[in-house]
Amino acid sequence: MSGDFTQEWGSESARAAGHAGMRLNGVPAADGGGGGGGTFASTPAHKRSAANTIETEHEPNTKKATEHSDESTNTEVKGFDGWDAAAGLKKVADTWDQQVRVLMGRLGSEKSSLRGASGLFVQNDLGTGNGFRPPGTQSKLNGL
Repeated sequence: MSGDFTQEWGSESARAAGHAGMRLNGVPAADGGGGGGGTFASTPAHKRSAANTIETEHEPNTKKATEHSDESTNTEVKGFDGWDAAAGLKKVADTWDQQVRVLMGRLGSEKSSLRGASGLFVQNDLGTGNGFRPPGTQSKLNGL
């Protein structure tokens, strides 16, 4: 049995040796790697646009859909007054409202994070740039 393993190991390692090549400093460009392009995946304008979309579309539309759902559910609860179904619908409506509050909080948080991220990147870039500048020199970006 050990002979089978040794023979198989030898053939597999020989086959792999023709394909093996290890680079610890990156991925070959042919594989989609090869180093960064020097740009972020999004710009401050993209972040502002995404935050504005949350504010002008997602938040109002979510609120409108919730209000519509609440109206419909309240009508159904009244229609089933005295039945167990009314209590069940009321419980579902309460759960729905709680989930919508969580979603609205999340949308608000994402909006704030997007708006704050651009400023943090700029501050970080200025701080890093100042770290490379010789003492006594001032950045042309200071005072902007």
